[in-house]
Amino acid sequence: EVAALLAAPMSPKARMFLTLAYASGLRLSELCQLRGCDIDSAPDRMCIRVIQGKGAQDRYALLTTELLDDLRLYWRTCRARAKGSDWLFPSRSNPARAIDRASGQRYYYLARDAAGITKLGGIHTLRHCYATHMLEAGVDLHSLSQWLGHNHVSTSTRYLHLARPDAPDG
Repeated sequence: EVAALLAAPMSPKARMFLTLAYASGLRLSELCQLRGCDIDSAPDRMCIRVIQGKGAQDRYALLTTELLDDLRLYWRTCRARAKGSDWLFPSRSNPARAIDRASGQRYYYLARDAAGITKLGGIHTLRHCYATHMLEAGVDLHSLSQWLGHNHVSTSTRYLHLARPDAPDG
């Protein structure tokens, strides 16, 4: 379903927004507030800096080489229209401002409907999919918890049951 959602017809900006939501596990508010300078592409520390995320906490999220390539292409092609703005996803009506959460949520709903997905839920679903798929890929719970910005590893354990339904309660 994630593949179908990301393959749905949409604007390049919406596609990058949803791709980043899934590939990084960031919260909607964190996605909206990203700036170009928050993407650290240095080979020895590739990451996304989340400034003042939930609970006013700063943290780092995972940045893969593939995601970095997608972000670079997006920046070169789509961001050229928003010159002077350092927002990764500037508002359409006022590029000096970041995109609002309602627009990000709308991207998800439009893509979900275009993909024929009937399940309820909003863009936060992509965060859940990210966490579940990371656990299925063998990422340890502690690392995942840090990337998601959870204060306690126990908050991330809910994804164990989605990734491995036979996992013991913990």
